[in-house]
Amino acid sequence: MSGGVDSSTTAALLREQGYDVIGLSMQLWDYTRPESTSGRSEEELKKSGTCCSIDDIYDARRVATYLNIPFYVVNFEKAFEKEVVLPFVQSYLAGETPIPCVRCNTFMKFDQLLTRAGQIGASTMATGHYARIRQNQGTGRFELLRGVDRNRDQSYFLFEMTQAQLGRVIFPLGEFPKTTVRAMAEKYHLPVFEKPDSQEICFIPSKDYGEFVENYLAETLAGAEEGIEPAPVTVSASAHASRQTSSPAGIVRPGEIVNEEGTVLGHHTGIHQYTVGQRRGLGVAVGKPLYVIQTDVENSRVVVGEPEGLLKRALIAHQLNWISIEKLTSPIRVEAQIRSRHLAAPATVSLAEEGSVYVEFDEPQRAITPGQAVVFYEAENVIGGGWIKNSCP
Repeated sequence: MSGGVDSSTTAALLREQGYDVIGLSMQLWDYTRPESTSGRSEEELKKSGTCCSIDDIYDARRVATYLNIPFYVVNFEKAFEKEVVLPFVQSYLAGETPIPCVRCNTFMKFDQLLTRAGQIGASTMATGHYARIRQNQGTGRFELLRGVDRNRDQSYFLFEMTQAQLGRVIFPLGEFPKTTVRAMAEKYHLPVFEKPDSQEICFIPSKDYGEFVENYLAETLAGAEEGIEPAPVTVSASAHASRQTSSPAGIVRPGEIVNEEGTVLGHHTGIHQYTVGQRRGLGVAVGKPLYVIQTDVENSRVVVGEPEGLLKRALIAHQLNWISIEKLTSPIRVEAQIRSRHLAAPATVSLAEEGSVYVEFDEPQRAITPGQAVVFYEAENVIGGGWIKNSCP
């Protein structure tokens, strides 16, 4: 129970259906940490639109009290920092654009929280995700499907779920449009039925991701100087090579902003401030709109160019997870989705080296971004997915 409309309605709906419901909320992050506040007032942070704050936990408790169900808060702050926040920082330092919500689902909700649910005697865990699960009677495998409401579909963020997890989880809202869910919340007289949806990364209420990375590194260094053992920060020279450092000093390097011919157009103060497809805030002016085409970590360069430079026909993905099939043995046709708001496009997925796959689109796609996920669909069914390593011409 996150304290929002969706999870609250899920609890009310299941209770109405006769289930023995227990509410669990995760305490994931200390919002008073300097990395998140960045000098902003409490009132400013409350307007940020994030989820999982202390106020959200209070809302979840209010709903549980109203529904007369047991309610517990589980503290996963250390695990969340290790499994979600640190990889987020590391990914930005490696010139990637991470998706912390996927890692939160993978390592927190459907690992840590699912385990805790089992420890208190729950056979099944329900969340307010807009997706569906069914078991294929022919193969016996559990399948993950898009939610009925395509504007709210969250299956993209769930592609790393395993068969064991899918067998113990239900998504009661997957069959409903969001408008119906809000109407249900009002019908149940839930105290949060008018609460707006959360939209930003939960541990960055400031919404400034580059600033968060810098603040996190600065606080890690300050802690080390005070004798506090810092969390290890991995600095990637590429998507494959990394080293460990106990100090963030020197990690953020300034560098050049260049065009695709290598001409220097300006300078930047850190590659973590840029992502493929970005247009605003580049710090260069040449009389026409430019976009980030590539982030070159080894040379600390940001490559910019015209919109046509963002179009790529293929990508390499690794760290694959297959859902509707056990594994990929031969090329398959799919609809491949490269961002949460991307319209999935026809493509062919083939085996590549070292457990990776080569995804070739029928038509070039805009801003294929390392660090994002690519999820493969057959109609509404999630075949599987992986993490984008790089794009190909």
